[in-house]
Amino acid sequence: MGYQNQIMIATCLKRVLYLLVLIISQVKGQGTDPQVNVTFITDAIAKGAVCLDGSPGAYYFAQGFEDGVDNWIVYLPGGAWCNSKDDCLRRSKTGGADGLGSSKNAAPKTLLPIESPNKSINPDFYNWNKVYIRYCDGASFMADVEAVDPETQLYLRGRRIFISVLEELMATKGMANAANALLVGDSAGGLATILNCDRFSSLLPMARRVKCISDSGFFIQAKDLPEDNARRYFASIAAFHELAEFLPESCTQRMDPGLCLFPENVVDDIQTPLFLLNSDFDIYQITYQINPNPPDEEGWKNCTKVFQNLHYCTASQLHIIMDFHTAFLETVAGLNDNPTRGLFINSCYIHDFVYIQSNWQGTPTLQNKTVQQAFGDWYFERSSVQLIDTQHPYPINCNTQIV
Repeated sequence: MGYQNQIMIATCLKRVLYLLVLIISQVKGQGTDPQVNVTFITDAIAKGAVCLDGSPGAYYFAQGFEDGVDNWIVYLPGGAWCNSKDDCLRRSKTGGADGLGSSKNAAPKTLLPIESPNKSINPDFYNWNKVYIRYCDGASFMADVEAVDPETQLYLRGRRIFISVLEELMATKGMANAANALLVGDSAGGLATILNCDRFSSLLPMARRVKCISDSGFFIQAKDLPEDNARRYFASIAAFHELAEFLPESCTQRMDPGLCLFPENVVDDIQTPLFLLNSDFDIYQITYQINPNPPDEEGWKNCTKVFQNLHYCTASQLHIIMDFHTAFLETVAGLNDNPTRGLFINSCYIHDFVYIQSNWQGTPTLQNKTVQQAFGDWYFERSSVQLIDTQHPYPINCNTQIV
């Protein structure tokens, strides 16, 4: 082969390789959403809209575009709770990217699939205004205690953070003119979404459509299961954060405040359309809110903490898992029939669905709908979405990844 031919072939190969690299980088770029910088609430310290450690409440905001400029998604993340001085003090020292008690060292954040600006990932809401409120109060954005303990210097002000962020967005970003709005949250944020749903709607009286979606926030009492920790734990959260006056009055007039943190006791009184996305084998509730064998607590947690470990569970432990499944379905069935309510009750052995694209657009599916499709169909009323998995009597593994 002549020298010139070798040069020509080498040049062509370089061009082909360059094009391949360019194509691959563009494909990867389409799946990578830009990071959003943190915004601290204006005059947060003066307003008292602060985290457990007294640092200012904060949020992430991405501007809507095209025909989504008047539509809004507000997201409330999860992160469990704190229920005592020591517990909340430990939490107050966690800052950084997802600090659960502080906004110190808050870093830029990539938004979740439901807030993605990528139309292929998020076809119904991709061009909406997106807000992600940092969770740093330990009580599902519900507490507003004016007094500060001089010993601990703990601030219990999550409700004030939630209200202050919304007021700031309405005053400075045009949220007061919202045409469509959606409050979404997962886990402790999913519970916050349920408890704040009507309040959110009341702040946007001019909007045509306001709805709420709770992902993995439907915590049940499971009162017939052995050593259920949830009732004691929620009672201690309500007491420490002095939540009685901020929980739905329709519930607190009938029962103790701690019981009003269980959605089954408040959902039927919510006037705003609400969607419940949850597993009836919720791994968090099974692992941490049921403790059937106190002397063998580690044995229970080890066998329930991931799907792959379930085969280590004893027959009696597996029976308790199945009892939780039954109790969850019975609790959902006990809710009033509400045609505006959305349901997507599946059997995945996970907790939280909207964090991972594979759970957002892949598994689970019910009646051939993904979570993403179910949300859009329900929100825009393209169809009724009240789906409950009746095909899987046992937990299924939904921990797959879309790359």
